[in-house]
Amino acid sequence: MADAAFHQRILVTGGTGYVGGRLLSRLEESGCHVRCMARRPENLVSRVAPTTEIVQGDVLDRDSLKEAVAGVHTAYYLVHSMGTRSDFEDDDRRGAKNFALACRAAGVNRIIYLGGLGSESDRLSKHLRSRHEVGDLLHESEAQVIEFRASIIIGSGSLSFELVRSLVRKLPVMLWPKWVSTEASPIAIEDILEYLTQVLNHPVEESKVYEIGGPDRVSYGGIMKEYARQRGLRRLVIPVPFLSPWLSSLWLGLVTPVYARIGRKLIESLKNPTVVTDFSALDDFDFQPRGFSEAIARALANEDREIAETRWTDSLSSAGPVRSWGGAKFRNRLMDSRTREVELSPEQAFAPIQRIGGKTGWYYGNVLWRLRGFIDLLVGGVGLRRRRNHPVNLAVGDALDFWRVEAFDPPKRLRLAAEMKLPGRAWLTFDVEDLENGQCQIRQTAEFDPVGLFGIAYWYTIWPLHQFVFTGMLNGIVREGERLAKESATDELTPAT
Repeated sequence: MADAAFHQRILVTGGTGYVGGRLLSRLEESGCHVRCMARRPENLVSRVAPTTEIVQGDVLDRDSLKEAVAGVHTAYYLVHSMGTRSDFEDDDRRGAKNFALACRAAGVNRIIYLGGLGSESDRLSKHLRSRHEVGDLLHESEAQVIEFRASIIIGSGSLSFELVRSLVRKLPVMLWPKWVSTEASPIAIEDILEYLTQVLNHPVEESKVYEIGGPDRVSYGGIMKEYARQRGLRRLVIPVPFLSPWLSSLWLGLVTPVYARIGRKLIESLKNPTVVTDFSALDDFDFQPRGFSEAIARALANEDREIAETRWTDSLSSAGPVRSWGGAKFRNRLMDSRTREVELSPEQAFAPIQRIGGKTGWYYGNVLWRLRGFIDLLVGGVGLRRRRNHPVNLAVGDALDFWRVEAFDPPKRLRLAAEMKLPGRAWLTFDVEDLENGQCQIRQTAEFDPVGLFGIAYWYTIWPLHQFVFTGMLNGIVREGERLAKESATDELTPAT
């Protein structure tokens, strides 16, 4: 970014949303002077950099906007009301008007808005019509308005992508109503963010609408097929021309994480093609958006990285202290997690974890582990034949029975990725947290990313077995850690002969 962006105060609305949260991180990393507005500022405190200013504000409450827009040069408007139970069109209209009037009073120079594609010559759905209307209303601010109109956003966690993922994963036989074949210009979340950040120093001096999308024209059905291909899934497709948006929304509410009321609004908009017809963004911005196939591949890789690097239990912290659960869902994964607090140092607690597998075994139910290895061999897997390279030392990439070391950070974390034959993907993670006062907490987490209904059935079939195998394993790790600690203490007290 040019120097100008560093000295201007930039306001981000919708910072707790999917696009806004990622944009906020990019702006912070670039050294911009960022202010973030939220209805509940306390929800943002742990997510932003210390340099980011947080203010309370609600676009439906005009008086609350005065402090938020004061001294702002550029404002991002990333607010929408699709999730509300009330008339979202009316809420969107009121919010845009309030924000525009507040920006005009404060002398805001530029508003950057992310809306939706769709030709106004078509009979637009309520959702797309509202997106366009919001862009028009923002012009009442008398500021320069740069409006980006996008179609399906492909990225781990986006509403559209989660819909696609859930349908393909859970339904081996998929009913395809007419709306699944409507054409769109999908765009990767990374490219959305590139447009939103490059525009900060965009030389255009007048308001403008940019249609943005990737180079491919493809339907939701095409995206589903590509997702299935990349995940190695085979799906039977049955065209169903009579499935209405209302019925489809109820269907989505049952099989996807999208609430039925949001699903209906989303599906109603799918009757309209959302393809790029004005390609001026390609001339005015210095990059080329990636294709939808690459976007899907990046979404899958990014999700794996984010889950691997994130303490996923933080997402449940609002519900109070959580010690153990066996069927919780985190994004698309099923989890079994449990903890023990022990009077050991992190190094002492991690010592048996570092030695797990191979000749040491799994600290509980070794007969069952060997049986699982034998079954894996029968179905063409690696079984337990590989053991481990060294009884104590480990490194990322090492084979460990039918696992492979994915992360190793002693005395904090060991993460194993399963290489046995499974109807999905699996991980086993051990985290050790220093609680001070001579104590630490050991958390043991099994994760499973099921493929189709068979994968889900597999998880819940073996889940009762997990209850005593994983509990026994954690207790065994604690006992071995205490034994090794006592042995070490005894060695230190024994005089040399």
